[in-house]
Amino acid sequence: MMISVIIPTLNESSTIARTLTRTVALGFDEIIVSDGSSTDSTPQMVQACCARVPAVRLVTAPTGRARQLNEGVKACNSDILLFLHADTELPPHAKTVIESTLKNSLVVGGRFDVRFDRPSRWGTVISWFMNRRSRLTGIATGDQAIFVRRRIFEQMGGFPDIPLMEDIEFSRRLKRQGPTAALTDCVTTSFRRWEKNGPLRTILLMWTLRFLYWLGVNPTRLKHFYGAIR
Repeated sequence: MMISVIIPTLNESSTIARTLTRTVALGFDEIIVSDGSSTDSTPQMVQACCARVPAVRLVTAPTGRARQLNEGVKACNSDILLFLHADTELPPHAKTVIESTLKNSLVVGGRFDVRFDRPSRWGTVISWFMNRRSRLTGIATGDQAIFVRRRIFEQMGGFPDIPLMEDIEFSRRLKRQGPTAALTDCVTTSFRRWEKNGPLRTILLMWTLRFLYWLGVNPTRLKHFYGAIR
């Protein structure tokens, strides 16, 4: 089975080169970077990688993670789609474990467990709760590197065109399509968002936003409370 990695970017010059280098080494069939009008050197850095590695391609898309991911899918040719944040590193055997998981034809997709790149007490607690909550509810976040069969993705109509919570809504819909895999293998993601605003404040903000979304508040309104989506 062919697997494509789709990476949405918006001003990710501090992380994208390292992410591409490490992802290329894992042997995926395609790596599509979907850029949402970055104003820093992100596009140039990706283009430099494209010149060296034919499997890497850059596409442009309207700003917004859901739109960028959907455009990235249009540009790829693989049977399996893996959505990866620009500040997240996959485990060394990611390709193999996805292939093994999807040998079960009933499984429609899945996600990885997550840990942070800077070990700390807060990071350990937050990642434990993220993984535990996801395993209990079947709901994944983009930090957990969601993967899905392409035919299922297309049946679902892709990511919902909303400015926030697109990953939550997507994984909620994905559960209805069939069994999903909660892998114990870990991706390593950046702790920068939590450090910037403070761990406790960020936790309270995320819980509040998800609770309001669950109550039916429009994601466009929630976006104003989030401040910075990425």
